[in-house]
Amino acid sequence: MRTIAVRRTVLAASAAALALLATACGGSGDEDKAGDSKGKAESSASASAAPAAKALTAAELEKAGLAQADVKSGKVATKVAATDDIAKDQVKTDDAACLPLAHAQAAVAQGEPAATVKRSWTGEPVKPSEGTSPEDALLASLDVDKMLINLASYEGDGATQAMKGLTDAAEKCAGGFTATVSGEKMQVVKVATAAGPEGGDEGSAITLTVAVDEEIQAPNKIVVVRKGATLVSFSAVNLAAMATGEDFEVPADVVDAQLGKLA
Repeated sequence: MRTIAVRRTVLAASAAALALLATACGGSGDEDKAGDSKGKAESSASASAAPAAKALTAAELEKAGLAQADVKSGKVATKVAATDDIAKDQVKTDDAACLPLAHAQAAVAQGEPAATVKRSWTGEPVKPSEGTSPEDALLASLDVDKMLINLASYEGDGATQAMKGLTDAAEKCAGGFTATVSGEKMQVVKVATAAGPEGGDEGSAITLTVAVDEEIQAPNKIVVVRKGATLVSFSAVNLAAMATGEDFEVPADVVDAQLGKLA
């Protein structure tokens, strides 16, 4: 693949990726109450005319959360590790308008949920073929997708407002922002949006380009979908992508499996 410079970059970036993984795949517990931005922004659907849906209870959200039997590959954890559980007050940004993005990236629920539950999903690395160089073998071992899934239900129009606050933040903070999560500084240099997946009333796909070091800028991805009074967010990272800066795809089958349980 490449030479000594790449080996150095991969080793350094993989270490940084492990630190950022906790940031990207951490979030608040079920009792967290957020007062995030309730900005007015365009989203993938016009939800203002829709009647308010009934908020799901914690028990109903727990039943709707992803389970191992719902996916064909990877590992689902129904109880997120304590080291991945970041409290809302541990997430800060230099610009308050960007805080919803930092919350989503850290898997902290938006707005003021009536109840939340969380899942994590970790993919499986592809084994390198025989004769693969050490550098490529290392990258192959890092080529693992990981997501935290946060399901939050809201009273009244809370889910709609939380969704709008997040998409509004993506527009306002397109030029980047600085966040601090559990004491670790994260420099986001760019925010880009795309259409969200089907299967909900509205949704958005957001890519945060994060400065890993002086040479590497890597994607962190957020997918958020509102279905009725429930907002589901997926915070995804890929360690190899964080080591190289290359793009990666959020596993659509996992997203679809989770959204399917909210039908």
